[in-house]
Amino acid sequence: MTDVVISGTGLYTPPHAIDNAALVSAFNAWVDAENARRRAAGEPATLEPSSADFIVKASGIHSRYVLDAEGILDPERMRPRLPARDNDSPSIQCEMGLAAARQALQAASVAAGDIDLVIVACSNLERAYPAVAVELQAALGAGGHAFDMNVACSSATFAIETAANAIRAGGASRALVISPEICSAHLNFRDRDSHFIFGDACTAIVLEDDALATAEARFTVLGTRLTTRFSNAIRNNAGFLDRVTDSDPLAADKLFVQEGRRVFKEVCPLVATLIVKHLAALSLSADDLGRLWLHQANRHMNDLIARRVLGREPAPSEAPIILDRYANTSSAGSIIAFHLHRDDLERGEVGVVCSFGAGYSAGSVVVRRR
Repeated sequence: MTDVVISGTGLYTPPHAIDNAALVSAFNAWVDAENARRRAAGEPATLEPSSADFIVKASGIHSRYVLDAEGILDPERMRPRLPARDNDSPSIQCEMGLAAARQALQAASVAAGDIDLVIVACSNLERAYPAVAVELQAALGAGGHAFDMNVACSSATFAIETAANAIRAGGASRALVISPEICSAHLNFRDRDSHFIFGDACTAIVLEDDALATAEARFTVLGTRLTTRFSNAIRNNAGFLDRVTDSDPLAADKLFVQEGRRVFKEVCPLVATLIVKHLAALSLSADDLGRLWLHQANRHMNDLIARRVLGREPAPSEAPIILDRYANTSSAGSIIAFHLHRDDLERGEVGVVCSFGAGYSAGSVVVRRR
């Protein structure tokens, strides 16, 4: 049987960082103006201000990276300002993907021309077609074929399974999984309960047939397991039918919306069970784990899932957190954690990359350090 390895990863971090204090200042300025407008119109002025302490307590997030900070921090705009590009210019996600992919290819000692499968896997694609993956394939000079896929926050782990299966089946020998997440574009920065959640980033992963891999530091993919369960608790209703259903493109449900407490209650046991059963199917247990690279959405969710998997309180090194400075970067989050917190694993140690989110969807990738 073909052994599939992760031989390189890359990370693109946007140039702008927004800490909680700056985000709260912009939000509260808008709240004050909106409450004043409502009072003048004889309406209830009930909007509550936010605070940095509230954000940290609710999520564990202290800061986030974004493609554009100025537009987000403008109380009269409160969304990124990303100018449209002409059809002959690289798309924003293509540029992000190129930066992360080149880093991953260098780490794997693989030439772009040796890649024969490119998957762009993320929560939000900037256009319906042509596929961003095919654009990236051309920009990189990769071969084979390419396609986009979306499983919300689980997109990267679902794509890892797809790529690993293609390599095992002989349909590809080397694959790139790229997750260019522009989460700030679908976030309602005027919603107190969620205005702080997301950041932007892009990750890239090289997967290879182990017989071809030359990178010294690589991780064997021992197994992958996916699960989905339909839920309306996390939703974004924006879509191409908005034009024909005469929907309001500025309506709140055309952006990210969630029932946070319900998500916490329903997703945590789903994910913990997925990981435990996946380990058992591979004749492994929690005692065999050296690392949990979990989806970086909420500190409390990660802590609870890690406790349920390990059966005890995790040490910080066992379930590393990067959301404090990156916030929720959707499918990129668990891959950022893997990218930044893997080098200290000893040879033979086992870890789990796990993402989870809207759908519900969850993906588990068990790896062993070579």
